[in-house]
Amino acid sequence: MMSLEEYFKTTFENKLLFKMLKGDDDHLTPATRLLEKRRELAEIEQVLSVQKEEFQTKMERLQQRRGELERKELQLKESLEKFDKFLKENDSKRIRAMKKANDQRELKRSKMREIAKFQDDLRNLLIVNNQLKKKQKVYHKFCLFMQKVLNSCDEFHEIRDIIARYDTLISTYTDLLDTERKHQDLIEAIKLKIHSVTEEKCNEILAHNNQLSNLQVKYETTRSRRIQLDSVYSHVHNTASVKALKSGQIRMAAHNLYNVMLNYQNIIPTLSTEQNSFEELNSVRIFGEDLVFVTNTVKPEKSREHHFLP
Repeated sequence: MMSLEEYFKTTFENKLLFKMLKGDDDHLTPATRLLEKRRELAEIEQVLSVQKEEFQTKMERLQQRRGELERKELQLKESLEKFDKFLKENDSKRIRAMKKANDQRELKRSKMREIAKFQDDLRNLLIVNNQLKKKQKVYHKFCLFMQKVLNSCDEFHEIRDIIARYDTLISTYTDLLDTERKHQDLIEAIKLKIHSVTEEKCNEILAHNNQLSNLQVKYETTRSRRIQLDSVYSHVHNTASVKALKSGQIRMAAHNLYNVMLNYQNIIPTLSTEQNSFEELNSVRIFGEDLVFVTNTVKPEKSREHHFLP
């Protein structure tokens, strides 16, 4: 059965061929054309009906196939879920089995270590037992000796009493050794202290001797300086005495000149306890200058008088 596209294609080709064979159809009447169109429409409807039936048939087959695919997909999904569950259960079982195997191996290793430790302890205990047996053989003679001592001495009633006395003596001896050691340490500390103090005092004496030597040097230097200063003082004192004597002589001479000036001026000198040599000399200087001026003034006049005398 041909499709709709094939039908239209065939109809178009037939019409085209019919037109080409018969030429132009303008001479056909409208009724003929209408019948022709109706015939074509009927053919098209027939083809469409056939195509519709085919389409419905295909859709039904597609629906059936889709339903089958959905059922198969659902079955496949269920199978996958079951398989996934199976894998998970297998993984869980495998993990539990591996964990159990690891635990068993670890437990086995732990037990083996314990066995090895117990074997080592057993070997050590056997070694200690052998050593104790050897010591027992060695110390057996001491036990016999202690028994003889116990039999021959009334002070002790059992061997443990002798051992207790021995422990007491050992403890006392140890205490005495500790006390002696402490005393020796104390003596050594005292010796070190004495040595330190002696060395410190020697250093102090040496420092004092050095200080005394320095002070002696300073004393000698100061004494020499004092002698020099005494000599300088004597020289200064003598110089001051000479200068004071000269100053007194100068003051006496100035006072005498001042008195001569006063006598020349017919002035009675006043008795004064305080003498100002500078003022007296200044007065003498002024008097001398005035006297020179007067002398120089009067002398030319006398010369002129002698010149005019007959």
